[in-house]
Amino acid sequence: MQTDGLIRAEEIELAAHKWAYREPAHFKLRDAQKTKAHFISIAKQWLGFMNRLRPAPEPLYVPFIEAFADYMYRDRGLSDMTIRSECGHIRAFLSRYAVNNDLSSITIKQIDEAIARKGYRDGCTRNSIGFYAASLRAFFRYVEMNGWCSPGLAAAIIAPRVYQHELVPSGPPWGVVQQILASCSGDRPVCIRDRAILMLFAIYGLRSGEVQRLRLEDLDWDQERINIVRPKPRTTQQYPLIRPVGEAILRYLKEVRLQRPSRYIFLTLRAPYGPLSGSALWKVVSDRLRPLGVPIRHYGPHSIRHACATHLLANGLSMKEIGDHLGHRDPASTSVYAKVDIAGLREVAEFDLGGLL
Repeated sequence: MQTDGLIRAEEIELAAHKWAYREPAHFKLRDAQKTKAHFISIAKQWLGFMNRLRPAPEPLYVPFIEAFADYMYRDRGLSDMTIRSECGHIRAFLSRYAVNNDLSSITIKQIDEAIARKGYRDGCTRNSIGFYAASLRAFFRYVEMNGWCSPGLAAAIIAPRVYQHELVPSGPPWGVVQQILASCSGDRPVCIRDRAILMLFAIYGLRSGEVQRLRLEDLDWDQERINIVRPKPRTTQQYPLIRPVGEAILRYLKEVRLQRPSRYIFLTLRAPYGPLSGSALWKVVSDRLRPLGVPIRHYGPHSIRHACATHLLANGLSMKEIGDHLGHRDPASTSVYAKVDIAGLREVAEFDLGGLL
């Protein structure tokens, strides 16, 4: 019996189960499992805010993940997003297979089973399964290097084959990019803000996180430059601040953002004012791209980055120039754009960058 007034996760789980599976069921209830998950999420957020949530004890394998994350940051120079993604894969794997939190008991059979589950249970693509397998391989290579598990695990991990042209970048034609920019040319605050964001995606081919992290000091109005902090090589790259882009940002700063205490450029439109999340930036693009019915795989900011790259390729820029523009440190990252079909290139090439600006 707890006497400190703190609520344990097990108690929340029990209350959520009773609520979701109560009899008689609520007439609006469609999916009890989703209702239960929503109950748990809201309860934990609220109890955490009220300092009434008892922290769950950390599994003993957490220090291994933290050490691996530190290694990826300091020695390999990976971006925060990549580190979070890889550590998420590792945490999910260890929570299932690290018996008694002991890494030395893990076998290649368990790793193969985990990789197979990503396909038959989670329905992931070969590309996603490959990234998951690569995360496990990198982790166990690091663990072996420190003598924390049986040798040979990393070398035995096999990812599914990704076929040629399976990973051809998927982005909208340049004419569609012009359409979504035209769709936010009004005077509404959301249109003014989103137009500036979309121009950064389209003209500079920025990643979502790079736009999210833009700060006021990254704009050099005197020199007409914009400084972009690249997450992967963790360096700063300068671009000329093209006049239409600068005017779009300046209009947003003067008419919408005003004097907010945050140093981030793009903020939410409602209080409490804070930097936009990755999902908010995804919504900026997808809300305008989906209604157009473009047959592409993804509708987020990265699709506009792909459109920028293919447009530059269609207009005669070399792979080196495109890679520099996009902030690629590995030429192989740019070479995938050479797979884009000629018909697609001809379609994109019909549009001139001047028409966008």
